Amino acid sequence: MPRSTAEKRAAFRELHLAGCFVIPNPWDAGSAKYLEHAGFKAIASTSSGFAWSTGRPDNGVTRETVLAHLRTLVEATDLPVNADFENGFGRTPDEVAESVKLAVATGVAGLSIEDSTGDANAPLFPIDEALARLRAARRAIDDAGGDTLLVGRAENFFAGVPDLEDAIARLRAYAAAGADCLYAPGIQSAEQIRAVVTAVAPKPVNALIGATSPFTLQDLADLGVRRVSVGGALARAAWGGFIHAAQALAQGRFDGFDGAASGATLNGLFGQRV
Repeated sequence: MPRSTAEKRAAFRELHLAGCFVIPNPWDAGSAKYLEHAGFKAIASTSSGFAWSTGRPDNGVTRETVLAHLRTLVEATDLPVNADFENGFGRTPDEVAESVKLAVATGVAGLSIEDSTGDANAPLFPIDEALARLRAARRAIDDAGGDTLLVGRAENFFAGVPDLEDAIARLRAYAAAGADCLYAPGIQSAEQIRAVVTAVAPKPVNALIGATSPFTLQDLADLGVRRVSVGGALARAAWGGFIHAAQALAQGRFDGFDGAASGATLNGLFGQRV
């Protein structure tokens, strides 16, 4: 019998209590179903991977479209889904709260709120504004029952402000404001990761591995990381295969299909319950 939303959320929270797990990022129902088939315990949406599937750049999709996408992922599998909810689709705390209320209603088990503005001249919200927005997200979740996990993100290294001290100060503030899990995408070295983990302990930390990395999952666990996501990396890998095959085809060659999954395999996968 499929798990209820409450059961998914409870299972998701339990994953954050100990150990280290991978939370891969599908971009549509099919990739979500495959990840469940592969044995993962939870999945997370990817704003970039989904945007590319619609022919738009990252952060170029409307809130309504993202909410519909989240419902699709939630309905596609029995896994908890963490929403990459960008910066909450609102500048003011009230706007963020309304967006978060709508996201929670899709059935997601968790969601993240970024502190990036989208303005190249001022890429990060001032800390006071960022905190007000995160507190608004926390209130919206609590008003809906409180079981949706809230991830606070410090976007320094993605927004062109690679200041580890500032990122840590932001994450500490987000933890105190009610974030259940902390995330500073773009940090790469063991020293940076360990510093973030230590700064926000005992709250769990998400690490991003978006490309080939010298770290193993055990290495990250040893650094104290609780969960590992891959952002748009799986989508980029799929696009890499598609682009390679399409370019070969444009040159009159058919060798770009080497390594492609068979239709029978995919039909068998999607024809069975996972």
